[in-house]
Amino acid sequence: MNMHPKQFILFYGAILTTSVAVRAFGQSSEEQAVLAPIHAMFDGMSKRDAAAIKASTLSAGTMVLMRDGKPSQMTFEAFAERVGKPSTTQIEERIHNPLVRIDNDLAMVWAPFNFLIDGKVDHCGTDLFNLVRVDGRWIIASIADTGTKTCSAK
Repeated sequence: MNMHPKQFILFYGAILTTSVAVRAFGQSSEEQAVLAPIHAMFDGMSKRDAAAIKASTLSAGTMVLMRDGKPSQMTFEAFAERVGKPSTTQIEERIHNPLVRIDNDLAMVWAPFNFLIDGKVDHCGTDLFNLVRVDGRWIIASIADTGTKTCSAK
């Protein structure tokens, strides 16, 4: 194929733009399946529903929250009971630009997050989720996150 340099640039520019747009604006169905239990857990958190939080996590799973350079570790069970207590305070966690990696029945999601209390950002950082596929369903096996109060407005 003999292309003029301008045609070459336009052709390959279109291919690059298309691949970037697909990656930026949507995940594959498998990536969406991996993200589903994370969104379900966040929904359970915002509803203060301990059972919903537990439903998307591995029963023996744990989380490590890094705060001021110090790790705080707890089980998903303890986290669900703590967050699941009735309260008038509204909480919401939002991730953005998740990086999803999948290998057979193992997946990892790395994503910046904002944690809101009563609609205002309380802290932010990065979430790291490890997920496993059990009986065809993705569940969260472990979580680690960083957290800081010095967040840029988003």
